[in-house]
Amino acid sequence: MHERERHRIILSAVQEKSVVTIQDISELTEASEATIRRDIAALHVQGKIRRVRGGAEAVHPPQLGNLAARPFRVSEAVNIDKKRAIARQAVDLCEPGDAIIINGGTTTFQMVHFMAAHRLQVMTNSFAIAEHLVKHSKNSVTIPGGAIYREQSLILSPFDNDTIRNFYARRMFIGAQGVGPLGIMESDALVIQSEQKLMHQADELVVMVDSSKFHRRSSLILCSLDRVSTIITDDGISQEAVRMIEDAGVSLVVSSVTPQSGTEDSSSVA
Repeated sequence: MHERERHRIILSAVQEKSVVTIQDISELTEASEATIRRDIAALHVQGKIRRVRGGAEAVHPPQLGNLAARPFRVSEAVNIDKKRAIARQAVDLCEPGDAIIINGGTTTFQMVHFMAAHRLQVMTNSFAIAEHLVKHSKNSVTIPGGAIYREQSLILSPFDNDTIRNFYARRMFIGAQGVGPLGIMESDALVIQSEQKLMHQADELVVMVDSSKFHRRSSLILCSLDRVSTIITDDGISQEAVRMIEDAGVSLVVSSVTPQSGTEDSSSVA
């Protein structure tokens, strides 16, 4: 990842959490901690952040009331090759005329690049996904009512009269903050509330996560694994995670990625 991109991620991250650690940024960017220390020092000199022991803090702390979910622009470039491969496999599950739900997220957003030639009926709570599909495809697009959370590019509402209950889908596609034996994990209660309402409107739940998500945990459980029909991931998944998915009776689709070409193959494990 280039220096400019790392700097963008650091600046976005401190606006999300006020204070971030060197380890947090190293995991996000897949850069060494020494590299991140140099980046933080450079941004500190420029007056864009404040360097603190073990990390960095925002010059102007974020306002209260933001979602706990990571900002869209922070995650967008992370593991992009894996996300593209996963998204291609997700779109391959769709048949002409299908009604589907796509939850907001940077992995699910990559589906739009493979949907241009499709004519699907799509509901999404992602402002970014809806905007792209309207501009660059012939898919039918429905969005729920609610407030737009700019940082996450999400449309969320705590109310029931938001059009969600009037839409039926064959499949719902979601990302996640983490996947473990207890189920699918997210970081924000309002996001979970929205996702659970959407899940009630779909027959099948397809979870799209890169292999790093099997090592991450969050404080909130969206649903148990028995609610999930299919998990799509990349070939970095551990055998331990594969066994966990098999034991739960969830179908597994694994995509292998060639970063230089962006091409991939897939295999399925029932």
